[in-house]
Amino acid sequence: MAAYLAHYLVMVSIYTILAVSLNLLIGYAGIFSLAHAAIYGIGAYASALVALKLGLGFWGGLVIAGVAGAVASALVAIPSLRVAGDYYIVASFGLQTVILTVFVNWTDLTNGPAGLPGIPRPSVFGYLIDNPFKYVVLAATIAALTYAICHRLMNSAFGRTLRAIRDDEIAAAATGKNVIGFKVMIVSISSALGALGGSLYAHYITYINPTSFSLEESIFITSLVILGGTERLAGPMVGAFVLLAIPEALKFLAIPDAVAAPMRQIIYGGLLILFMFVRPEGILGRARPRSNA
Repeated sequence: MAAYLAHYLVMVSIYTILAVSLNLLIGYAGIFSLAHAAIYGIGAYASALVALKLGLGFWGGLVIAGVAGAVASALVAIPSLRVAGDYYIVASFGLQTVILTVFVNWTDLTNGPAGLPGIPRPSVFGYLIDNPFKYVVLAATIAALTYAICHRLMNSAFGRTLRAIRDDEIAAAATGKNVIGFKVMIVSISSALGALGGSLYAHYITYINPTSFSLEESIFITSLVILGGTERLAGPMVGAFVLLAIPEALKFLAIPDAVAAPMRQIIYGGLLILFMFVRPEGILGRARPRSNA
């Protein structure tokens, strides 16, 4: 039971990184993305490949994962965000599709549907992180650092400018703000942080394949953000705790996998519909304005 709880906390930490980083786009910049699972996968594959082929280990892979995620998203963001409207949604969907196709078909690099086995466990100061209990500390620490980075960004002048762009892009541009530059920067930062979750996942599971990074996974990560609440940075973290508990609870009911998977999707969809009617602002609700008193 303790090992089971440790595994749950590791996965909550990984999905907290993914959801909090995505909320930088959805909640604070007003940019909707369908490519966060692709970024998650880029981080996982980049980290795994440099560890397996170059011997850089977990920490080198973590850095490469962040860089790869930022570069991939920036290549899509720079042209698409220059056009007014919701073109980035379409562009992000295209990125998700292209990246997943690369994972499946570039067999010389990714080993295709067979995936990449034998990904090494992390080591911290020569101490091997080789079980879920140890991995909880590592994953939770990186999740906490990710949260702290996002909190600092959103409470800085950069974050206030982002919210101004979200609320009224034309007014922000009229004050001299480089709207496109700010949007590209936040997309790159969000993707770099999200890719860290992929690196953690790859070295925790020690095996990855393309099925973990599908469009359905992107929708699930988005669900964490919406259910938890986009107007508070901690909202997606709460969403991760709640939605990840559902499949774990189903395991205790001894439901066959063929039934549990579609049941899980039905529950997720039902919760989203319920919250849209009952509490559209999410579990944590709206942030209260600060008092000047």
